[in-house]
Amino acid sequence: MESKAVIPDRAEFKSSCETPHCNEKKRRTSRTGSREHLRGTGPPLLSNFIKLARRPWTPAKTGEMESPLCVSIFLVLCIFIQSSARGQSLQHEPFGKRSQAVETVETLQETETRFLLFEEETDRGCQIRLNHPDTLQQCGFNSSLPLVMIIHGWSVDGLLEDWIWQMVAALKSQLAQPVNVGLADWITLAHHHYAIAVRNTRLVGREVAALLRWLEETVRFSRRNVHLIGYSLGAHVSGFAGSYMGGKHKIGRITGLDAAGPLFEGTSPSDRLSPDDANFVDAIHTFTQEHMGLSVGIKQPIAHYDFYPNGGSFQPGCHFLELYKHITKHGLYAITQTIKCAHERSVHLFIDSLLHAGLQSTAYLCSDMDSFRRGMCLSCRHGRCNTLGYHTRQQPLSKKSKRLFLMTRAQAPFKVYHYQFKIQFINQTEKPVEPTFVMSLLGTKEEVQKIPTPLSGGITSNKTYSILITLDVDIGELVMIKFKWENSAVWANVWNTVQNIILWSREPLYSGLVVKSISVKAGETQQRMTFCPENIDDLQLHPTQEKIFVRCEVNSKRLNRKIK
Repeated sequence: MESKAVIPDRAEFKSSCETPHCNEKKRRTSRTGSREHLRGTGPPLLSNFIKLARRPWTPAKTGEMESPLCVSIFLVLCIFIQSSARGQSLQHEPFGKRSQAVETVETLQETETRFLLFEEETDRGCQIRLNHPDTLQQCGFNSSLPLVMIIHGWSVDGLLEDWIWQMVAALKSQLAQPVNVGLADWITLAHHHYAIAVRNTRLVGREVAALLRWLEETVRFSRRNVHLIGYSLGAHVSGFAGSYMGGKHKIGRITGLDAAGPLFEGTSPSDRLSPDDANFVDAIHTFTQEHMGLSVGIKQPIAHYDFYPNGGSFQPGCHFLELYKHITKHGLYAITQTIKCAHERSVHLFIDSLLHAGLQSTAYLCSDMDSFRRGMCLSCRHGRCNTLGYHTRQQPLSKKSKRLFLMTRAQAPFKVYHYQFKIQFINQTEKPVEPTFVMSLLGTKEEVQKIPTPLSGGITSNKTYSILITLDVDIGELVMIKFKWENSAVWANVWNTVQNIILWSREPLYSGLVVKSISVKAGETQQRMTFCPENIDDLQLHPTQEKIFVRCEVNSKRLNRKIK
């Protein structure tokens, strides 16, 4: 029996290029002379940081620096320092119009980018060479199947990252319909100072387009069957490739995974990934937190559908407080893994959509994250929601980008279940009350207990609060809610004192806090429900007390009479 090849580790892969094709690439002189100004010596600052990551780590004192702030400022400083060391500017540079380079595609004979094709999920990769049709047959390219091509981003250490092999394995093993899986390996052009790598993205995009056009001409492969998946700088490489294709028709799809922000934020659509680059463009934004005028991932919409998990600025599980967990998984590389955690989360969300077909994450169209946190956007009418990842629905598109939001878990599987809770209070005391509540939810499948229920501002008479609650598990259809006023003993003593005063006064007995009803909308099922107090003869809610709410009619006449 023939054994499968084992995926090499990153260091082995870097040194394993000993084929005649690779040796021939080393001997090239005609193209390298014109590119000498693009080359650098590699990013020394981050290389030194990797060495630093191997030293013993001492945690900072609590409160010294907020984790997301520390991570993003460090990465932004790295980009600034490296670029200035090479005399580069982080101002927007005039890259020139894309159309000027289209004619170059037709005359391109060889590429600096290595194009690898994977026949098996554990395959090392077989190199396809432009204008060498024999390599298509040798590498097992099937022109009747779609092509999914992965394009990596900026490289710190000159090695291909582990997530690439994870995505290759997922694409080869988890899809009902087989696909050709390829990799655009531009590591020799990505392992430079950031500003130089940015400049090289246009060149790599041109080479990707050259390969796709050659496939069209050689094996009649339709560009509509092409799906480019680009991470960080690779997202913009994908955009350039799409625009360099030329002709009347576009490639099928481009997915941008936290497309790089510096030197691309605020630029024109022709100088970055945009909806014009493919028939369908989707983007996942996971690290858009801005400091010093820059963010690691681009914040502005760049696709037909732009997904912002957890608001897009930062991701759960990526704080420096999680470093100990990363040490157990990544060892000496834990610090670097923590730093790039939020940026790379876009990749793992996409891989998660392949590995967990039955746990697809749903995102919802919304104007901003504040509205989403209040549960105001959980609608799927008229295409207002979509699935994040590989299985995104490619619905009829408009020219305007759609911004979709969702919450996720801190680790795979990332899916959560979204609920909007609208809680109607009646405060029969004279002053606003600021209590703390928790809820327990009983469903037909599971029960989840003690869910924090944050409410902003004091509770005043006849006010309805809307909040977003997310659950890690599928509880099925919600049938009961336990609502508890959970405050300290001090609060309870104060409240009891107030109640005793009320009892001796001439005020009515019904002076207190009443939850009239709780309306619930389940985002994933779009089901709407209303819950009322189980015991309508005892409506007052006091500190440390719990009330049970059950399904009821929207307008209960008996309940309304009791409250009045």
